[in-house]
Amino acid sequence: MKRENLKYAGLILLILLFVPELAEAQCSMCRAVLESEADQSTAKGINDGIIYLMIFPYLLIGGVGYFIYRSRKNKPGSASEN
Repeated sequence: MKRENLKYAGLILLILLFVPELAEAQCSMCRAVLESEADQSTAKGINDGIIYLMIFPYLLIGGVGYFIYRSRKNKPGSASEN
């Protein structure tokens, strides 16, 4: 992947991470239970919790990928030195 494309992908990822209001992340059972309640702050809290829990697997995979990339880049005799 070109360096410029990688910058755009990173920018899009950051935008999506900081705008969780665009995502409605409830399963159908959670939605049915929360819509029956009169208090909408509970539904908002559940939505926010689901969004925050979804972020951690992506951060872990991204961190592992970064360390693999860094270790391969610094390895002597790698293809990037040619």
